[in-house]
Amino acid sequence: MTNGARSAVLLPTINTALRHALDGWFDKEHLRPRVVGEFEDSALMKVFGHGAGVAFPAPAAIEADVCRFYGVRVIGRTSAVRERYYAISAERRLKHPGVLAITSAARDELFTLGRRELGARSIPT
Repeated sequence: MTNGARSAVLLPTINTALRHALDGWFDKEHLRPRVVGEFEDSALMKVFGHGAGVAFPAPAAIEADVCRFYGVRVIGRTSAVRERYYAISAERRLKHPGVLAITSAARDELFTLGRRELGARSIPT
């Protein structure tokens, strides 16, 4: 994307926070990708990316699974674009054992892993 050629990419639709973050990063890095598809559903985007042989963003935390499941490879990473996940509960304190297990695993494994791995990355995920 930097040497004049406009690489084909699939991206989330423009109404998403991830797309806004990606567009901001593209602008900052003076990248002008050729968007060939926009998707509301990230799993569908990955299927099309695999089938069409074009780049698409995916979270670093599930990178190995995406590569294995969709038969794709990583072409770059960045720590400048982050995806946010929210767990919303009507309860002030989480009590359900399942919910506690999910939030604890996310806090202890997923986010720690993501922070550790993102330290050396400099191209978009």
